[in-house]
Amino acid sequence: MSGIEISELLEKSKELDSLKKQQEEYLQEINKIQKKLLSTPEVVAEKSGDAMLTRLRTLYILVKDLSDNEVSVSSALIGHLDALLQSGLSAAQRKKIEVSEQKKKRMKSESDLSRLTSAASMRSQLEQAANLKGEQVAARVTDDAENAEKDEWFVVKVIHFDKDAKEFEVLDEEPGDDEESVQRKYKLPMSRIIPFPKKNDPSGAPDFLPGRQVLAVYPGTTALYKATVVNHRKRKSEDYVLEFDDDEEDGSLPKRSVPFYKVVPLP
Repeated sequence: MSGIEISELLEKSKELDSLKKQQEEYLQEINKIQKKLLSTPEVVAEKSGDAMLTRLRTLYILVKDLSDNEVSVSSALIGHLDALLQSGLSAAQRKKIEVSEQKKKRMKSESDLSRLTSAASMRSQLEQAANLKGEQVAARVTDDAENAEKDEWFVVKVIHFDKDAKEFEVLDEEPGDDEESVQRKYKLPMSRIIPFPKKNDPSGAPDFLPGRQVLAVYPGTTALYKATVVNHRKRKSEDYVLEFDDDEEDGSLPKRSVPFYKVVPLP
């Protein structure tokens, strides 16, 4: 609501007030003349009576004109008020729409960014997975439905990665010690593969603090088991000292040394 609009509204209000006051003055004079005519009707027959009637007629005309003006000014006031209310409502609606549009744009932008970030993250993961070809990784391998619930992890070698299927083809190079055991291939989803840290890049390996539970290759085997870090390493290239679950000897858990590149986060 602008200052000009308020000023116009006040001017019309003053004009309406002035019209009402003028009407009241004329009505008071009309009442006086009418009372006199009622109290002395014989005056009508005299010349003074003609003057009174003429004045009365003039007053009625003036009151009628004032009444018409009052209607006109009142209508103008109503129009001003409607315009101001409509203007205020429109401004509020515009503000609401503007805020809504900004919110929609922000949500769309965030959604687009999220999709782009998600897509970029997925592309990065796929590229990293493809680069694991020929590398040894930790894999959860199960032969049948009965063992599907068992959380058993082994060291396998990546032969191929299918980006479309998001699936690894891996080779179990050391399946067992019995004569019938042979190297076997498996196709596994990305969720069942954990890359090992690079042996020649300790700086890129995670640093697990004492008390942290991890998954680690048990010394002398290709199987990974749950273990707890017990030592505080000064350098990332140092071996971890671990206590493996269910590895009890003489009533206690022996501390076993495991290279950093054979320790991964517990899934």
